[in-house]
Amino acid sequence: MQRYIARRLIVAVFLLFVLSIVVFLLLRVAPGDARLFKCPPPCPKAQLDAIGERLGLNDPYIVQYGTWVKGMVTGSLGTSNEGLPIFPEIKRRMPITVELLIITMVVTIVLGIPFGVISAIFRNSVADYFVRVTAIFGLSIPSFWFATMILIVPLGLWGYAPPLTGSVSFFDSPWDNLRQFVPPAIALGAASAAGVMRLTRSALLEVMRQDYIRTARSKGLQEPVVIARHALKNSMIPVVTVLGLQMAGLLGGAVIIEQIFALPGVGAYYFRALFTKDYQVAQTLTLYVGAVVVLLNLLVDISYAWLDPRIRYS
Repeated sequence: MQRYIARRLIVAVFLLFVLSIVVFLLLRVAPGDARLFKCPPPCPKAQLDAIGERLGLNDPYIVQYGTWVKGMVTGSLGTSNEGLPIFPEIKRRMPITVELLIITMVVTIVLGIPFGVISAIFRNSVADYFVRVTAIFGLSIPSFWFATMILIVPLGLWGYAPPLTGSVSFFDSPWDNLRQFVPPAIALGAASAAGVMRLTRSALLEVMRQDYIRTARSKGLQEPVVIARHALKNSMIPVVTVLGLQMAGLLGGAVIIEQIFALPGVGAYYFRALFTKDYQVAQTLTLYVGAVVVLLNLLVDISYAWLDPRIRYS
């Protein structure tokens, strides 16, 4: 196991190196000029050159890339186009995004796995059809449209809307915090929960056809024991895989959801950086997200050995 993890970490370093080059180049070849956001046309060339010099954009690409990578390795992330340090801003916004993602994953797991199990156990029943139709509906609707409806429908019917000013700490006011974070978490996690429902159902149905399940039943074990102790755990391998991949996808979805619900998290910071061509912020956050995705995939692979003792890594 240790050698396997060591090999995966070496591969992860190589992947992040390649990702850093791709992100660095794509941001610079994309249309737009960061200097024009600081000085819109008509702007004298001398002033544009001065802005480019201050932002480090006049240097050759290899120099800009080397400076950025050196800062990432040493922990000095530099400053944004506004001249503000990047690390304190990320540190201030990170708890908001982390809480949103945690609540979203709770929503995904609580809605996805139990209803998927119910759908598999009561196959071709009313409950099964209801879960399947709900899952298709959840997969069909875009998260930004669902988020808009979550804001508009309660406001139109009952005059209620979640707080949309700043963020409230859970420790200061738990109720206001949940009022603010649960609606965007539901909007962000609806499609994920629907996918987990369908996958849990199909995986559990497949496992319940196996010989060892029939053996367990023939020994006189009650059906809830057979499902909980033998079938459910073995059917979780594909579900865990999807949950790990969805966690990475939720990081991208948070960019839009935080904008809709006015949450000052890392996603909103990233959106603003892309809009204003703030290369330093955008490329740093992209590389951080890439590192999280690589780490999540490693954790998912390691979890296979716990879920299925037959799996061994060498």
